[in-house]
Amino acid sequence: MTDERYLKRTVLKDSITSRYLPEGERSLRVYLPPGYNEVLSYPAVYCQDGEDFFNFGRIATTANRLILDEGVEPFIIVGVDVDKSKRTSEYSPDGERHADYVRFFGEELVPYIESKYPIRREPSQRLLAGDSLGGTVSFHIALSYPHLFTRVMSLSGAFYDRSREIMEQQSDLSWLQLYMIVGLQETAFETDRGTMDFVAINRDARDLLKARAAVFSYKEMDGMHQWGFWQQEIPDALKYFLETE
Repeated sequence: MTDERYLKRTVLKDSITSRYLPEGERSLRVYLPPGYNEVLSYPAVYCQDGEDFFNFGRIATTANRLILDEGVEPFIIVGVDVDKSKRTSEYSPDGERHADYVRFFGEELVPYIESKYPIRREPSQRLLAGDSLGGTVSFHIALSYPHLFTRVMSLSGAFYDRSREIMEQQSDLSWLQLYMIVGLQETAFETDRGTMDFVAINRDARDLLKARAAVFSYKEMDGMHQWGFWQQEIPDALKYFLETE
C-alpha cells in the first residue's frame, strides 16, 4: 500500500508561449518537492512526454518517496506535454518540427522555468528524461545545448539510424552522462517506422557513445516497451543522478 505522504504532491499546471512552436504555446506541469522554499535552490528534471511521466510513470509520487524516505535531495520536475500526433515529428532528429522543438527547449523553456523557480544554473543540476523517442530527443537537446544539459535519462531510447549517424559524427562526448535501460522483450516492437529491435538499437548506441568517451550506466533487464516497465526503473534512474554523496 502506498504511503499517504507520497500522494501529497504539489503539481502546478502551466503553459509557455513560444515563437518556435507553430501552435504558439505548450502545456507544462511542474512538481514542487516537499518543503519547497523559494529561498533555496534545486536541481531540475525536465521530462519529455510530461503527461505520461506524471500519469503513467508516477514520477511525482516516486519523487516524494525518494525525498522523504531515501535521502535524495529535493528537486523540481518539469513535464513538457506533447501532441501524440506530432510527437515523432518533434522528437525524431529527421522530423520536420524537430529543430524548432529543440530550440524551444533550450532557448525558451529553460529560461522561462528558471525565471519562475529557484533552479540551479549549472548543467550538472539539470537532467533531461525521456522514454523511447523522448530519450532520443533528450540526447539531441543535450547535444545542441551542452552548456545547459550534460545529463540524460533514456528509457528504451529510440536511437534510430539518423540518431546513430549523428552519434558517429561526434568526436568527444566525455562531457555527457547517460542512464540507459532497455527491456529484453523489446526485440520486435511495432513503431510508426516499422518493427524495431530496441535491444539491438540500444546496444549499438551504447557502443557508439562508449567509443566517444561518454559516461553512462547501461542496463538490460526483463521488460516490455511500456510504462509498466519504465515506471519501475525511474527511482534508480533518478537516484543515479540525484542521490547525495
